[in-house]
Amino acid sequence: MKIAIEGCMHGDLDKVYATLKRLEEEEKTKIDLLLCCGDFQAVRNLNDLESLNVKPKYRSMNSFWKYYSGQAVAPYPTIFIGGNHEASNYLWELYYGGWAAPNIYFLGFAGVVKFGNIRIGGLSGIFKQNHYSLGHFERPPYNESDIRSIYHVREYDVLKLMQIEEPIDIFISHDWPLGITEYGNWQKLLREKPFFKEEVEKRSLGSRPAAELLAKLKPPYWFSAHLHCKFPAIIQHGEDGPVTKFLALDKCLPRRKFLQIVEIESEPGPFEIHFDEEWLTITRMFNSSFPVTRRSARFVAEQLGKQAHQQWVRNKLSARGPKPFEFVRTVPSYDPDQPHPSTTLDGHCRNPQTEAFLQLLELPYLLDAVAQSNTSVESSLHSADAHLHSSYINDESIDLDDVDYMDDMEELTTNEDA
Repeated sequence: MKIAIEGCMHGDLDKVYATLKRLEEEEKTKIDLLLCCGDFQAVRNLNDLESLNVKPKYRSMNSFWKYYSGQAVAPYPTIFIGGNHEASNYLWELYYGGWAAPNIYFLGFAGVVKFGNIRIGGLSGIFKQNHYSLGHFERPPYNESDIRSIYHVREYDVLKLMQIEEPIDIFISHDWPLGITEYGNWQKLLREKPFFKEEVEKRSLGSRPAAELLAKLKPPYWFSAHLHCKFPAIIQHGEDGPVTKFLALDKCLPRRKFLQIVEIESEPGPFEIHFDEEWLTITRMFNSSFPVTRRSARFVAEQLGKQAHQQWVRNKLSARGPKPFEFVRTVPSYDPDQPHPSTTLDGHCRNPQTEAFLQLLELPYLLDAVAQSNTSVESSLHSADAHLHSSYINDESIDLDDVDYMDDMEELTTNEDA
């Protein structure tokens, strides 16, 4: 199986797909899958554009709306995670994952899927300590603070990923695992990006939760983006343990290293994106403690053992099949002939894919719960008795996490999330 890895998409789907087509022709090869490591920017219309946390001068419809509307179809199965420049209102509709457009699959705020027999996991967003232990309290339309915090990684999503026991083949994150520069040529990195020097020396460049996931999951491949540069590293887990090949990539621009093709042994195709049985099991076990308030989250797992949950999920998938639910458009797409429509849609929209997913697992819909109603919401969530204690405490924060490094060098001294 040949998999294309792309760094930050920034909405330039047309350019990336055209590059892959040209590469196939020149190399006389066939690409089976495209993975994007965040800043995908699934902007469907002008309302989505308002939920995109970028300076006004960078707000552009780009090309995703064509694929959402059906004007264009992705020529390769595409799986992406979220970064820190996203149409967050749309991704919140698909919190558990789902088709953002035909043949374009969002992995969710955290998630695992199978492509053929390859297991692909991912974590959306970037790490920021001051929001890490809180719940997902943000609701569209977002204010000036929530439009930033919505994409900050939450401990709840990391904890779910930490429960994975079956081998993961590929993991993708937007920001780099903390300390990853120690396993590659960091001297060359600093020659190209000297403004990383302080963070590298202080060992504060990257995400601590991602580093913990790397140590726990030990996948053969880990791909990231965010810092707009190419950086390879090889991590040996223990003296005789497995090896992880790490690669960070740039964003889609001419003469930039934003694309890499990897070949992975797999069963013969054709390949399809399928639900992952273990991940659905974990989702079902932990949904009773899904945190939707500003309070620090209390993690609760259903008392029924994982094996029993997994057998329940296996029976469900056996009866229904493992394919994700079909794509459904939930809002009007951008129309270049009517660039300023008379009406806009604000607030949360229930996505039929998400509703069907939760019905499959027999779980309640909580994405539009009123975040201010802490007492009533929490009492409905924390019904089980088994409490899991937080173990991911990190006093370090990343000063540069909201900076678009290549576009806004003057912002390097600005902490947008303070």
